[in-house]
Amino acid sequence: MSLVEFERRVNALTQMHVADVSSPVLDKDDRHHLFKVLRANAGEEIVVTDGRGSWAFATVGDGDVVRTSDVVIDPEPVPTELYIVPLKGDKSELAVSKLVELGVTTIRPLISENMQVKFKGEHRDKILERWHRIAREAAGQCRRTYDITITDPVKIADVPADVAVAEPGTTGSLRGIRAIAIGPEGGWAQDEWSEKQLRIGLGTTVLRGETAAIVAATLLVLRGEGWAVTSYEGAVRNNGFIQ
Repeated sequence: MSLVEFERRVNALTQMHVADVSSPVLDKDDRHHLFKVLRANAGEEIVVTDGRGSWAFATVGDGDVVRTSDVVIDPEPVPTELYIVPLKGDKSELAVSKLVELGVTTIRPLISENMQVKFKGEHRDKILERWHRIAREAAGQCRRTYDITITDPVKIADVPADVAVAEPGTTGSLRGIRAIAIGPEGGWAQDEWSEKQLRIGLGTTVLRGETAAIVAATLLVLRGEGWAVTSYEGAVRNNGFIQ
């Protein structure tokens, strides 16, 4: 993508999700947001995407939008996953928003023994519904064209052995790691993880759950395009993440 095209995307009024980028039609909620909340005027430019990598520029018309450019398909991002134990208050929501911005491809809610949030039945459904809504809003804000996947909850016993568990006081290597599990307030319960499970350190201080998720996500996506580092291994080694 050229710098001019990138700046044009950034300067667009907003980005919105549509089913078909070639013939964009806004749903009821997005139409209300565009015309009633953002108060878009005819002729203003927005970006439309299907969340599967396709996007285009469109111009605001009379009650809808009209595509004004060719459809572009962005390259697929490198797969990266965060296993997150739901946190109290809006901490998880902050993490979800920032993971979308950073480019993580998958979030897996993780059931942990020390989890301090009620995460069953209707409570679980409401939390996940809010995560999905926040993820969609964040994707529009950051001009992301591949939707993040938020899966059904996972039990620790079902987590693959190659997922690295973030644990204060450990080191470990990020080489080949594409997924990291972040614990709850108060940390993991004793013997909650198998001794064979990979461990990874996230620095020399104790991080809050939402901070740990953001740090872990940054380390995972640092191999991808767009990051201003000449040597991934050197960059993280110098900051103590690879020993």
